[in-house]
Amino acid sequence: MKNIIKLLAVSLLFVSCEDMFTPQIENNLDIDHIYNNASYAQGLLANGYTRIPIDSWSFNDVATDDAVNNDNANNYRKMASGSWAADNNPMDRWTSCRSAIHYLNLFLAEADKVNWAADELVAEMFNDRMKGEAYGLRGMYMYYLLQSHGGWAENGELLGVPLITEPETTSSDFNQPRASFDNCMKQLYSDLNMAIELLPVDFGDIANDANVPAKYKNKGVTAAQYTRVFGDLVRLRMTGRIAEGIRAQAALLAASPAFATGTTTTWTDAAQYAATVLNRIGGVSGLDNTGHTWYANSGDIEALKAGDNPKEILWRSGSESSSSLEEDHFPPTLYGKGRLNPSQNLVDAFPMANGYPISASNSQYNSTNPYSDRDPRLALYVLYNGNTAGPSNTTIYTAADGTTNDALNKTETSTRTGYYMRKLMRQDVNLNPSSVNKQKHYKARMRYTEIYLAYAEAANEAYGPTVNGGEGYSAYDVIKAIRQRAGVGTSNGDAYLESIKNDKEAMRVLIRNERRLELCFEGFRFWDLRRWNAELGETVRGMSITSGVYNPELEVEKREFKDYMNFGPIPYSEVLKYDALIQNRGWR
Repeated sequence: MKNIIKLLAVSLLFVSCEDMFTPQIENNLDIDHIYNNASYAQGLLANGYTRIPIDSWSFNDVATDDAVNNDNANNYRKMASGSWAADNNPMDRWTSCRSAIHYLNLFLAEADKVNWAADELVAEMFNDRMKGEAYGLRGMYMYYLLQSHGGWAENGELLGVPLITEPETTSSDFNQPRASFDNCMKQLYSDLNMAIELLPVDFGDIANDANVPAKYKNKGVTAAQYTRVFGDLVRLRMTGRIAEGIRAQAALLAASPAFATGTTTTWTDAAQYAATVLNRIGGVSGLDNTGHTWYANSGDIEALKAGDNPKEILWRSGSESSSSLEEDHFPPTLYGKGRLNPSQNLVDAFPMANGYPISASNSQYNSTNPYSDRDPRLALYVLYNGNTAGPSNTTIYTAADGTTNDALNKTETSTRTGYYMRKLMRQDVNLNPSSVNKQKHYKARMRYTEIYLAYAEAANEAYGPTVNGGEGYSAYDVIKAIRQRAGVGTSNGDAYLESIKNDKEAMRVLIRNERRLELCFEGFRFWDLRRWNAELGETVRGMSITSGVYNPELEVEKREFKDYMNFGPIPYSEVLKYDALIQNRGWR
């Protein structure tokens, strides 16, 4: 590959884990240059981090039955309204993820030749860590590719993506067919298992030689040497714990109805992989009591040291002071654009505080006072008529006959559904031009609640609602703990949950609904509906209030999804270029 492969060298400044990768001046260098310049070698690995697609909120929820957007130019709004095509795909991850894998392949091919440090023991550990990170990232990008582009092809096969694990050169044959979905999953598992083997569960300084892991202590590694490689300075990068989490995510995808008949991954596999993550924090007892409000736990956020995680968070981005989220999503009277508008469909999914769905005969739901005695998460996540928001707890009026710009369809920045998003935002951000302030935010790349819900879903399918599968806790145990944390069913022992706890189908509905509520607006709903083979085209409804009369049947936005769209397309431009690529069924 000498004199053929040119690389983008990104020097890494580890001044702070809040800013892990600060690009330096680009240089085109021969591949040989990296062998004695470790910072340039790390530039290849850095490409694996800089392409992570989840460091900013996509809000693709507006392409689902959970929300709409009040911006006519929003790509997800256009997509849901019928413009989704193989050459117009807001969900596309093909180019970015495959580019990341290319750099990671190149890094893995060359890492053993790099002089990582003058100290041989330190050099060996650096090599292990860097390769472990690369394997973990490569497994992660395969997961994203399968989630976005895996699907049933016209020939009846469940296909993934071209399986490329070696560096490509200018003379490579780029016309490669898609591997089977199952073979892609096997490669993903192999990569993540390598990451788990090479990386510590977590990064962190150690002060005592006795705490050096056995595989290095037996070679004479000291605490100082170990800390130099695996210490606090590299927190927020790929670890064994994170790789275990990604493995659980991918297994849940593969075991789901949309993919299950084309893979060897089972619900039992998915449950066990999720349990591996959860057992590290004590199973159900490790559930964070304030995890459902992680984004607003200001004490935890302000106290974060570089690289630390709150109890709820398995992996996160760096934190920064900002107000952009609030600028986009606060209602107009709080100087926001009110972009994401939760749907009545989602609001109806929140049960009563007694735990019963609002449609149940004994729920005590009152349609003339629809927000009374509801699941407390409704008021935390959705801003409805008469709810308060902002630094002064301003009452927001969204009624159709409201007199402010917060009212239904009042202006271009008003709500289209009668609701605004409240979740994710810091209510202590002030956007008033005379007294603007910013607050710290971070993006949760992976929350433990997500893994709890993954376990509950998989365990219910594999063992049934109340069987623990040898883990010491069941799907029922997890859902009971999550609902109790939210304040649901606490007045009556969660009588609804107790009434269905031996009914696998009813528990499936409840688990999926809890996932919808707990993870709303975090970018899960679109992917979940697809992997469940569920309806994508449900019309979005809103709440129109006039003279105090509630009408929850306001038709806001019809959706134009076809059945084949449960599986995303291969980019049209790629299919045109490479005749070996088979398109997913239905796409042109």
